[in-house]
Amino acid sequence: MRADQTAAWKNLDEHAKAFSSFDLRIEFARDAVRAVHFSQEAPGLFADLSKNHWDAKVEAQLLALAQQTGLLAHRNSMFRGDAINTTENRAVMHWLLRQPVQGASYEALPPALKLPLKDVNDTLNAMLAFAEKIRADEHITDVVNIGIGGSDLGPQMAVMALQSFAMTGKRFHFVSNVDGHELYAVLQGLKADSTLFLVASKTFTTLDTMTNAVSAKRWFEAQGGTNVSLHFAALTTNVEAAGKFGIQTCFGFWDWVGGRYSLWSAIGLPLAIAIGAENFRAFLAGAHAMDQHFLNAEPAHNLPVRLGLLDVWYRNFLHCTSRCIAPYHSALKRYPAYLQQLEMESNGKQVDHAGQTLPYGTSPVLWGEPGTNGQHAFFQMLHQGTDVVPLEFVAVKNATHALPDHQALLLSNALAQAQALMLGKTHANGHKNFAGNRPSTFILLEDLTPFNLGALIALQEHRVFVSGAVWGINSFDQWGVELGKVLAKDIHARILSGDVAGLDASTAQLLSKIR
Repeated sequence: MRADQTAAWKNLDEHAKAFSSFDLRIEFARDAVRAVHFSQEAPGLFADLSKNHWDAKVEAQLLALAQQTGLLAHRNSMFRGDAINTTENRAVMHWLLRQPVQGASYEALPPALKLPLKDVNDTLNAMLAFAEKIRADEHITDVVNIGIGGSDLGPQMAVMALQSFAMTGKRFHFVSNVDGHELYAVLQGLKADSTLFLVASKTFTTLDTMTNAVSAKRWFEAQGGTNVSLHFAALTTNVEAAGKFGIQTCFGFWDWVGGRYSLWSAIGLPLAIAIGAENFRAFLAGAHAMDQHFLNAEPAHNLPVRLGLLDVWYRNFLHCTSRCIAPYHSALKRYPAYLQQLEMESNGKQVDHAGQTLPYGTSPVLWGEPGTNGQHAFFQMLHQGTDVVPLEFVAVKNATHALPDHQALLLSNALAQAQALMLGKTHANGHKNFAGNRPSTFILLEDLTPFNLGALIALQEHRVFVSGAVWGINSFDQWGVELGKVLAKDIHARILSGDVAGLDASTAQLLSKIR
C-alpha cells in the first residue's frame, strides 16, 4: 500500500498538527527517561535521537507506517536477492560484498546466493593480494584514483577518514572532475615511474573518467613511461576495452552493485592499498555487523529503521526540506559529500514503483561541513534562521593524535552546539534571543576505526533504504543523471563546430559566448 493511503499516514498527519506547540525543553522536563528511550547502541556506534521533534506516539505510528507499507518484506526481498531494482530488473546486493563465507549468517543465506558469494570472495582475495603487492612496492609512491560519482566519493571519503590507519610512504590522489585543472594540478607533483593509476569505470566508457584516463596515459608516456600495464590498473567489467587501453590488471564487480554502494567492491582498492588487507576486512566486518542488525533487530530497536522513519516524519509531516550533516572530526570532511550522493541520488525521485507521480515529498537536501568550521559559517542560520533544519552530529570519542587539549575542546563544542540548539536563550534584545527547540541527532563512535566506519556507512545505506521503501520508490536507479550526459554530447559537438541551429535562445547565446 502506498504510504499516503495507509491509516498510519493519516494518524501522523493529525499528530503533526499538534506539533506546532511541541517543545523539547518541556518534553525533557516531564519525561525522565526520554534520553534513554530515544537512544540506542548499534554495531560500532551509539545514537541519541532524543533531541528530535517526536514522541512515543509519533514513533508508534511511524512503526505502524513501516508495517503497513511492507518495509520488512521489502528488506527481506533485498537480502533474498530479489530484483527489487525494478526499472533495471536487477537485484540489490551490495550487502553481499561484506558477507563472510562462514558462520551463522552464511548458513542462513539462500542457496542461490552462495555461488555469487564465492565469486565475490575470489575477487576480494585477488584485489587484496594486489593491494598488498603495491603496499610492498617502495617504488610506487603515489596512487591516483580516476573515477566519478560512487567510484570517487566513496574511496576518497574512506581513505581520508582512515588516514590514521594508512601506511606511510604513499600518497593518494583522487581525480573525478572532467575539468582539466583538477588532473593537471595532481600531475604536477608526480613522476611517471613512481605512480600507479587506478581507472574506475564499470563499463570503461564513462566519458568524464575516460577523458581523464586518456590524458593521464598521455602524460605518463610524455614523461618517459613505457610500461602502461605496470602503472595502470582498471576497476571494470570491460576487460576487453581495458586491454586495448594497455591495462592487464582488472578487478570487476557486478550489475547488482550500484555505483554509490560500490565502496565494498573493487572500487575500494585505493582504501585497501592505504590501510591494508586486514584493516579492509575489518571495514567489511563493521558493515556486515550493521547488516545483521538491520536484518534481525526488531523495528522498535532497529537503528536504520528508526532513523529512516524519522526522516519520513521530518520530510512529510513537519515539512523540513533539508538536513545538515556536521561531523566533528576533520578526517570525515568528505562524509557529507558522500551522503549527498547516497541519499539524494537514491531517493531524489518523483514517481513510485509503478511510475505514478507521488503527491508527497521524497529526499531532503543534504548539506554540511565539519565542525567546528561550520559553527563559524552556517550555524548562525541553524540557531536563529527562519527555517528549522534538523542537524546530525557525528563525533568520535577518542583521538588518534597526541596533541593535548584539542579533543576535549572539540567534543565540548559538539555537545554544546546540540545543547544550545535545543535550549536556546531568552534575551530582551531580539538580536541576542535564541528561540531554541531546534532538533538534532547525535551519533557517537568510540574510535574512528575501519570497523566503526564500515558500520556507520552501512547504517546510512540502510537508513536510505528504509525511507525509500516507505515512500514506495526505487532507490536503486538514477535515470535523472542521464539526460544531462546525453545533451552534453550534442553540445560538445556544437562547441567544436559552432552550429547553433535548433537550440533554444539561451543555450545558443551562451554557446556563442563560449566560442
